[in-house]
This record gives sequence, structure tokens and C-alpha cells, in this order.
Amino acid sequence: EDPSSSSSVQNSVAPELPGFYYDPEKNRYFRLLPGHNNHNPLTKDSIQHKAMECKRLRLLEEEERQNQITTRTGLNSSVLLQKRQLGLLSSTSYCRLVHELKVNCMQRRKIEIHSPDSSVAGTNNFKIIVADVACERIFAVNDVEHGGCKYGIINLSGLGKESLTVEMYDNLYFTNRKVNSVCWASLTHPDSHFSLTHFSKLCLMGIAETPGCASLLPASLFSSTNPGDRPGMLCSFKISTAWSCAWCLNPQADNCFSTGLTRRVLVTNVVTGHRQTFGTSSDVLAQQFATQTPVLYNGCRSGEIFSIDVRQRNRKGQSWKAIRLFHGSAVTSIHLMEAEHYLMAADMAEKSWFCCIKLWDLRTAKCVKQYKGHHNEYALLPLHVNEEEGLLIAVGQDCYTRIWSLQDAHLLRTIPSPHPSSKDAIPSVVFSSRLGGSRGVPGLLMAVKQDLYHFSYN
Repeated sequence: EDPSSSSSVQNSVAPELPGFYYDPEKNRYFRLLPGHNNHNPLTKDSIQHKAMECKRLRLLEEEERQNQITTRTGLNSSVLLQKRQLGLLSSTSYCRLVHELKVNCMQRRKIEIHSPDSSVAGTNNFKIIVADVACERIFAVNDVEHGGCKYGIINLSGLGKESLTVEMYDNLYFTNRKVNSVCWASLTHPDSHFSLTHFSKLCLMGIAETPGCASLLPASLFSSTNPGDRPGMLCSFKISTAWSCAWCLNPQADNCFSTGLTRRVLVTNVVTGHRQTFGTSSDVLAQQFATQTPVLYNGCRSGEIFSIDVRQRNRKGQSWKAIRLFHGSAVTSIHLMEAEHYLMAADMAEKSWFCCIKLWDLRTAKCVKQYKGHHNEYALLPLHVNEEEGLLIAVGQDCYTRIWSLQDAHLLRTIPSPHPSSKDAIPSVVFSSRLGGSRGVPGLLMAVKQDLYHFSYN
């Protein structure tokens, strides 16, 4: 059930009157008072917040009682197995429905976070968590009190089936800038300052102000080894307003990463320092490189999605945009599917019910599916696609985590936040069938406020 449905039900029961709100319990209208005072019980914002909080608490109570109801009638493991044995279900349909059952049976458990510096452990709010390719480590961005951001790496190797504990290594390096975007990067080349030739690194973006900042940090900065043996920052430069970043893994554009700026795209080779600029007509809010070809996909505030072949040079009078797609509002996140024939994109809208997630066929430049229910009016919120399990996951600005079926765009589950909804408490999530590596545990990780939770998927 959608948490915004209460307002639509209310409007269907009683007509909306300007300056008044209808209380269904008392069956009468009350005058709305002007202003946005949080202590004023009769403002529109306070009434909506109260309704959302009641909804959240009710959903949390249902989850604690393990009364999860499947979204499809008659869906249970014994019936599915019986139909599969009788040949009434194909292997594909059986696997998809089993994953749907697993999603609805996930239960929340809190994870204990250990840190070498116990004085700062659990004192800062999580803002962003991003897992590496193997889901062995998570890079975390935390807000600090004076308005900056602090960085750390969470090691998931201790995330076992019995004990839920992780190790978090912070680094004292932080800036007074807010981080908009983070991506994992890998760089392979001889370096006289290191004893190894391959390092996993992080490409970080600065705040959407001028000047912004782009930084490439070695993951070994965040470790329990001797601080004197740690390498320094690899690359850091000031740029204009920075919104997004992406690292290229295609060998034809080796060691390159891109930054999405205000009205331009900047592609940089971190080894040679060579930069290439592509001018755009709008802010670039989301980016991702293809792996099979050196092509960069970009999502803009104008709603346009376009691709760039980074092997070509940007020359005046020439059109360098290849594929062009269009949303009705600002595109905040994009995800290229594994076969690279389809692209998933999410947008924001002034009214939440206009916001949607679309699956585009890049060969025909047409939208083939829409995933409805996502809520986003102002935030840069990522998409999480797990093709192996056939799931799409997204967190809305209303702090609800929603899970859809990739195949039929059906909303499988809506997970409420363990904390009251607010702008500074939007959860950040990671989903994988191997959290902690090849022998890890499956599930959903949710970071909200100072807490980290695990939703078991088995």
C-alpha cells in the first residue's frame, strides 16, 4: 500500500476546500493556520507529517509481527513447488515468484558497527553507502556537525549468518563540502609510490557549489595498517558546480572518469591529465559508462538522456550526441543493464504521483516499462538493479524503500524507515546476494541516521 494513499482516500470522501482540511475521524473540516511552524498542529505540513508517521508506525508494527502479506493472492512456497512439479510453471516464472516470496519475508536486524576509533563510532549520520563490485566493502559518506562530510570504509567480511557485525575504518580526511556522488574505480599502472600495481580507488564528488571538487582517493587510506605506509590522495582538482561522477572500465578509454557539471561534461584521464569537455544545455545529474564500448550515458535536469562516444573529439558545429531519450522532468539516476541494450532511469517531479522509473530500449529509443510508486520531488536518489534476482530497488524522499519486479514492474514491497521521515534521514541502501564476498550472506543493507540494518534475503 502506498503511504500517500491516505490523502487520495481523504479527497474521495470529502472535497478539498481551500484553507481547510478534512478530519475523517471527526468527520468535519478544520481551518488551516498560515505558516510552517512545527509546533502548529493545524498547518498542511504538520498534518501530512502526522499522517505519514502514523502510517510508518503501523507498517513497522506489522513487520514486527511478521504479518507480511504477499502482493499476489495465493502465493506461497508449497503451492509454487507443487505447480513447478506439475509443469504448470516454467523455470523462469518459478524463480521470479520465489524471489518475490523472499522479498516479502525479509526481516530487519540491526548491525553492530565496530571502529578502531570508538570515540567517533556511531556519532555521524550516514548519507551515502556504495558497495564495490564484489560487495566485500562499502564506502560510506557521513555528515558531520559543522556541515562537512566524513569518509569511511565498512568491511563486510564479519557479516555472518549468526553474528551481524562489521568493521568501519574512518579517515581523518574530510572537507567542508557535501558529497553529491560517489563511485568505485580501479586503476592499473606502474606507480613508484606503491608496492603493488593494482589498487581499488574511489572517485568522489564535491558539493553543488562553486568551486566544486573532484577527488580520487586510494582505498588503502582507510585501513588499520601503519598510517605511515598509506598513500596520499591520487587526484584532486577544483571544478565548477559538480553533480555526478562515473568511472570507465572499458579498455578503449582506460583510466578515465567523468564528472557531470553545470551545462557540461568533463572527461579526465587520471594518468595523463588530459581533459575533454562536452557542452550541454542543462546540468548533468547522473552518469554511467558502458563496459562493452567507451560510451558515456548522461541524465540531465532538463529530462534529456544522451550518450557520448568518448573516443571522438568535441568540435564546434558537429553533433556528438548519439542516443537521445527524454523524460518529462529532471533525471536523477540512470542504470545501464548488463546486456547494455536497456537503460533504467528515474526522474523527479513537483508532484510525487508524476514521478516514475522507466526502462528504455536503447535500440529503438522507446520506453518499454514503467515502475510506478517512486517518490522524489527534489533529491538525487540512486537506483539499485539486481538482474540476477530480478529486482529493482529505490528509496524515495518519503524515506520508504520500494522493491519492484524487473519483469512485470509489479511493486513487491514497501519498507518503512526505522526512523521518522525527514530530509536528513533518507535511507541509503545496498542489495546483493553475496554481502561480504563470494561466501557472504544475501540481503539488503540499509543505512539511516547513525544505524546500519540488515534485511535477510534467504
